Amino acid sequence: MGVSTSRPENGVAVVTADFPPVNALPVTGWFDLAHAVRSAGHDPEVRCVVLAAEGRGFNAGVDIKEIRAEGGGALIGANRGCFEAFAAVYECEVPVVAAVQGFCLGGGIGLVGNADTVVASEDAVFGLPELDRGALGAATHLARLVPPHLMRALYFTSRTAIAAELHAHGSVWRVVPRDALRAAALELAREIAAKDGGLLRLAKAAINGIDPVDVRRSYRFEQGFTFEAQLGGTAARVRDAFGKENA
Repeated sequence: MGVSTSRPENGVAVVTADFPPVNALPVTGWFDLAHAVRSAGHDPEVRCVVLAAEGRGFNAGVDIKEIRAEGGGALIGANRGCFEAFAAVYECEVPVVAAVQGFCLGGGIGLVGNADTVVASEDAVFGLPELDRGALGAATHLARLVPPHLMRALYFTSRTAIAAELHAHGSVWRVVPRDALRAAALELAREIAAKDGGLLRLAKAAINGIDPVDVRRSYRFEQGFTFEAQLGGTAARVRDAFGKENA
């Protein structure tokens, strides 16, 4: 349980999150994930990082139970942790391949939207149920996965899109059976890692440098509205109703 890093083959590091039962990460989990990704990317022997998860789904966002129990301090911690984890993926010195199975929701979108490429299982679904959970954020990252008007529809309705849809939009590299996901992600990582490590790092920096949206600034702007919702009482009211029958 937690965040672990493995080296299944030359030049490839796999950072895996495992937080049963649904990979909803606590505050410490987000910071651990950020540290693991940054450490892997800083290693001169690593030329590609695979971001993966154990269990039913890739990521279910923040641990709402922790926020309910601890209040504003946990919310601030979760926001800071998400910010660091998303930034770590985006700023990783080498390309990051996200291997997504099952649900990829909330904070999962932040991770995947900032990855360099995505491989998904056939059962993968992607979405931002933030409005149902008393939060806002990660539209910045969803906008990197789907066209603008679809992003808005998914955001406002809290609906999800399946892996095949994202593949059709060009944001998912391959869609494979679930039991073939890790192999497919490693196959792509292996192809990337075969390139010169120094040149890969320059290429990653160059591509980030020409991005039309500053993802750190954009996401931080979104987080300001999450705090506004919290201070105004709206967030707590919606969050307390989340998951309750007939809410």
